[in-house]
Amino acid sequence: MGQAPGKEEHIRRITDRVFEYFAQKAATGKLSFPDLYTAVLLVYNDLNKHFPRPHYDPPSREEVHALFEKFDKNADNELSKEEFALFMEKFTSEFIGRVSKAFFIFSIIAPALAFFAKQATEGLPRIGKFVQQIPTPIYASLVTALFILGESLYRKKWKA
Repeated sequence: MGQAPGKEEHIRRITDRVFEYFAQKAATGKLSFPDLYTAVLLVYNDLNKHFPRPHYDPPSREEVHALFEKFDKNADNELSKEEFALFMEKFTSEFIGRVSKAFFIFSIIAPALAFFAKQATEGLPRIGKFVQQIPTPIYASLVTALFILGESLYRKKWKA
């Protein structure tokens, strides 16, 4: 039996598919900057679909252009398939790092904090008896959901 593909292999399949789509349209079989930027947007859209929340915004046009110039090794203002793969590896490695951090926070830290918060609130007058009646897994899920909602609102506030 085959082993499930790793993150790198999955990302490479996405980037290969996107490159082939755009390269077919170009006479040179390479990507110009406008096509590259559209490709980056598509890859980020695909990655956001396949990886857990929160969704991440793609890099700005200026960031993409700066890296476009860096990865265009032969300075022909187009990226070959290999140059594109290296280019996307740079962006997706940062993306995967953020996803891994978010996964760690939401799957380990938030439930642990919820457990300690439940223990701390059980001794409080008025609400302690109510908190004691809530099963710990449900309480942890509610606190984690509130944590995710708060993080999402915080991100929106700072982006506005």
